[in-house]
Amino acid sequence: MSGIESVLQETRKFPPSAEFVKQANISGMAAYHALCAEAEKDFNGFWARLARENLLWHKPFSNVLDESNAPFFKWFSDGEMNASYNCLDRHLKTQPEKVAVIFEADDGKITKISYKDLHAKVCQFANALKANGIRLGDRVIIYMPMAIETIIAMQACARIGATHSVVFGGFSAKSLQERIIDAGAVAVIAADGQMRGGKEIPLKPAVDEAFALGGCEAVKNVIVYKRTGSAIAMHAPRDKWWHEVIAGQASVCEPTWVNAEHPLFILYTSGSTGKPKGIQHSTGGYLLWAMLTMKWTFDYKPSDVFWCTADVGWVTGHSYVCYGPLAVGATEIVFEGVPTYPDAGRFWKMIQDHKCTVFYTAPTAIRSLIKAGGDLPKTYDLSSLRILGTVGEPINPEAWMWYHETVGGGRCPIVDTWWQTETGGHMITPLPGATVTKPGSATFPLPGVVADIVDETGHSVGKGKGGILVIKRPWPAIVRTIWGDPERFKKTYFPEDYHGKYYLAGDGATYDEEGYIRIMGRIDDVLNVSGHRLGTMEIESALVANTKLVAEAAVVGRPDDLTGEAVVAFVVLKGARPSGDEAKKIAAELREWVGKEIGPIAKPKDIRFGDNLPKTRSGKIMRRLLRSLAKGEAITQDVSTLENPSILDQLKQAS
Repeated sequence: MSGIESVLQETRKFPPSAEFVKQANISGMAAYHALCAEAEKDFNGFWARLARENLLWHKPFSNVLDESNAPFFKWFSDGEMNASYNCLDRHLKTQPEKVAVIFEADDGKITKISYKDLHAKVCQFANALKANGIRLGDRVIIYMPMAIETIIAMQACARIGATHSVVFGGFSAKSLQERIIDAGAVAVIAADGQMRGGKEIPLKPAVDEAFALGGCEAVKNVIVYKRTGSAIAMHAPRDKWWHEVIAGQASVCEPTWVNAEHPLFILYTSGSTGKPKGIQHSTGGYLLWAMLTMKWTFDYKPSDVFWCTADVGWVTGHSYVCYGPLAVGATEIVFEGVPTYPDAGRFWKMIQDHKCTVFYTAPTAIRSLIKAGGDLPKTYDLSSLRILGTVGEPINPEAWMWYHETVGGGRCPIVDTWWQTETGGHMITPLPGATVTKPGSATFPLPGVVADIVDETGHSVGKGKGGILVIKRPWPAIVRTIWGDPERFKKTYFPEDYHGKYYLAGDGATYDEEGYIRIMGRIDDVLNVSGHRLGTMEIESALVANTKLVAEAAVVGRPDDLTGEAVVAFVVLKGARPSGDEAKKIAAELREWVGKEIGPIAKPKDIRFGDNLPKTRSGKIMRRLLRSLAKGEAITQDVSTLENPSILDQLKQAS
């Protein structure tokens, strides 16, 4: 591979203010470089120090990193601890009355819970799980809405040493059934339903449907939290109400001490074969990284009100809703609803009302909020904000600039975080009190993260070039294996082409001349057009830079006889969806625009217009479906997780 060509020229730079640098946990680039140097000089000593300073150990560790069975790395493997104890009990003496969670329901109702009360509720539910026969090492599926009870369920599993696997509440019965079977779950914790955007979405009926599909016989208990109160079928003795199983249970539960390598959770992520991969994370290394990234990336301060908008069904919700914020003792916001209900000012009103200081959301949400009302944030008091973050995909520079100026008032550092389900936490990200940021760049690796961009032979490409992103040394929160499939784990993440020891992220990336890293999208989202390798994200950024016309864009490739691959763009306009001659005229205008922004080679061959893009209920664009549409293939995949399946018909026609 000759390297991915970077054709996006971004010269704007934004240094943190002197006042911000002064108060930051990592203050200035000299402090960042000092941490990097410490890790380079004594890799094991660096991680051992941080693990001892941040985590509470029941039995101290003496082994730091065990590489004897690489790539099945072990960290702190002779130490014992408990994740729930580290998230809750540690705060009981120092700040029992501090608000742990501010929960805002879909209808606006607010519930606040202190660390003391959250601890009591977790212990009570942990005792209920034990009373129902759930033990150390058992797997428990959690299929819940965004709620305090979902965090309680996750923490209660961790408290008794059961391994949880959260299934996003937007997934279908079939997806749920597959995960129950693959994990070998003995229990399911669910809710009757969830509220999103003023509508009730049933959950328990999907559980019943999953059981009807067969193969779930190992599940002995289904515990149901009553959220909506709608009538549902309860099948005795398997199904039990949450409020009934906790009745009479003590609010004290001694934690089950587990080995640092004990599986804290399994989280399923999509694989190229279509069969979901059960990503298995450890207890000690994972929790350490969740805490460190709260302190480093988000510059956590005890006065912060932290809000990560991700659903707990995704890894972002695990690391930055359930575990990281609680482990550092933060007050965090948990939100049940959607950003546009009852209107597009919902996020901004919540930031204003709860005096949110650190706000972390996805570029997809940012772009949809620009479309819904680009000037809306200016009508709210967002002066409490001090840090903005983005997660989930590369953010295009124009959306970055809007976020910086309109939401952050030009004063809030933006941490554009690159990481994955498999990495457990942030890997490449600006540090708000140190890094000079560039719109659209994730900037530099965190201290202790040995990242590089290599060619297809595994050799570094050097500054100013692009290639494949790899991590050359393990870090504490690295995925331990794919549940039940160690061979697939090795083949997927540590292929022999990359020396069998580099973690292959599956993303293309480029270095600029100053060594800044820009993520270009998945390797399979890199297009080879007439011998030029182009990242889809760059073409998307060019389209969205046409602020007069374009609200959102997604780009994929399709085979082309002439050029090898052709660029296909799916575009959401700021105005109404055009048709006929008007669609052709706008498509021609956008082609010329991309030609001017990037060069003729990047002009989309097909442009298709829709009212929206196909997204999951969490806002993730389903690019695999777009690739099928671009190739003219019939959609055979499960589309039950889509917020808007009807959009697929709109996007079949090229302009």
